[in-house]
Amino acid sequence: MRIFRLALSLVLFCIVSIAVHAEKDPFCKIWYNQEKDAKLEVYQVGNSFEAKIIWLKEPNENGKPKVDKNNPDEKLRSRPALGMVILRGLVKSKDEPNYYDNGKVYDPKNGKTYDCHLTLKGNTAELRGFVLGMSFLGRTSVWTQAD
Repeated sequence: MRIFRLALSLVLFCIVSIAVHAEKDPFCKIWYNQEKDAKLEVYQVGNSFEAKIIWLKEPNENGKPKVDKNNPDEKLRSRPALGMVILRGLVKSKDEPNYYDNGKVYDPKNGKTYDCHLTLKGNTAELRGFVLGMSFLGRTSVWTQAD
C-alpha cells in the first residue's frame, strides 16, 4: 500500500509540475476591440488561434439579443453575436514570437471576412485585415488587453 501511495504521489507531482510549467501563449487573453464595444476571448485550438465575442457594451438591439444580421449567408443571420467566433486559423510565427499570420477575421458590422495577420506590442494587438492576400489592401484594428 505504501508503494502504491508513493507511486500515486509521484505521478500527481509530475502532472502538476507539467501543468504549472506549460506556458500559455501571450495572445491567449481577453481583449477589447478598437472601439471598446466588445470583449474578445482568444484561445488556442491545436497550433492555431481563435477569438470569440464574450461581452458586448450593448448586447441587445430592439429589446432582443444582437444577432449576425449582416452575414451574407441568410441561415447565419439569426445566430447570436455573443459567443460568435470572429477570428480563426491564426498561426504563430516560428521566427517572430509576437507575429501571427494566415488567419481569417470576420467583421460582424459589415458581414465580410478578411485575411489577417497580427502583431503583439505590449498590451496591444495590431490586427491587420486585408483582401486578395495583399496586406496593403486593408486596415489595422488595435485591440487592447482587457485584464
